[in-house]
Amino acid sequence: MKYRRLGKTGLKVSVVGVGTWQFGGAWGKDFTQDEVIAILDKAQELGINLIDTAECYGHHLSESLIGGYLASRKNRSDWVIATKFGHNHQDRQNPSKNYWSAEEVLKQLDASLAALQTDYVDLYQFHSGPDEVFDNDELWTALDKQVQAGKIRNLGISIGSNDNLHQTDSATKVKAKAIQVVYNRLDQKPEERVFPSCRRQDLGVLARVPLASGYLSGKYKPGAVFPENDVRSRHDREQTAAKLRRVEELRSTELPPGANMAEWALAWCLKHPAVTCVIPGCKSPQQVESNARAADFDFVSDSHPQAWKD
Repeated sequence: MKYRRLGKTGLKVSVVGVGTWQFGGAWGKDFTQDEVIAILDKAQELGINLIDTAECYGHHLSESLIGGYLASRKNRSDWVIATKFGHNHQDRQNPSKNYWSAEEVLKQLDASLAALQTDYVDLYQFHSGPDEVFDNDELWTALDKQVQAGKIRNLGISIGSNDNLHQTDSATKVKAKAIQVVYNRLDQKPEERVFPSCRRQDLGVLARVPLASGYLSGKYKPGAVFPENDVRSRHDREQTAAKLRRVEELRSTELPPGANMAEWALAWCLKHPAVTCVIPGCKSPQQVESNARAADFDFVSDSHPQAWKD
């Protein structure tokens, strides 16, 4: 495994992390605690040390499964835990409630800490909210107080649109030190404006959806149909077909001979000088192993601007 400095946080993070949206049940599988323990044990064995989750992944379910792992292994200090705030998918009866207010976010923070069975989170991220709720001094002041109190080690912003320059450019002002953004071989939009802003501010970058929701995994051919309990079944069918045709083109024109498509796609993201870490999901220890092999590609270089220097 290779490691990089997560921008101004100073945290040492593995170039491949573990994304955990799937633990909330949105990707066609319900996970048991034992399955999550096996996945995270394998990740630690391979040198992975970053876990990304969110309050709304199964309404704290993903966080609870991670918390169960941390409690069973008593290894909290070995991990960089990133979670998020701003959504409550369980409370659909109250759509007008402001889950972005300082009062509500502090409740979410305490609920996340309880679910994770920890007294601090390494990175607490604004979760893909609109600019009108982002521009709230009361919220960021309240969060800064939680940093001072030790419940939060660092603040971050998970931008919804991967061209949201307003929130990215505002990161230093609100004392956020990392940006999470959709970035993959099929969607390079952040390279235009977001990544230059991140580099100017020395922000860490977590690249989410690095396999383009699995389309870059190499498992699916044009015409693939996803089951109803898979979030991809709700994607526009024409767009899905176009993506899968593009993947076939990449397989024939860019994939190195003998390389695994998913591993190459993750490593491709890590080439960019702004990207610290990719956070692909995984459904098994075997997928964790495959993801981790992305660090072995020659172009995941020790000369990267954020490469960890011992």
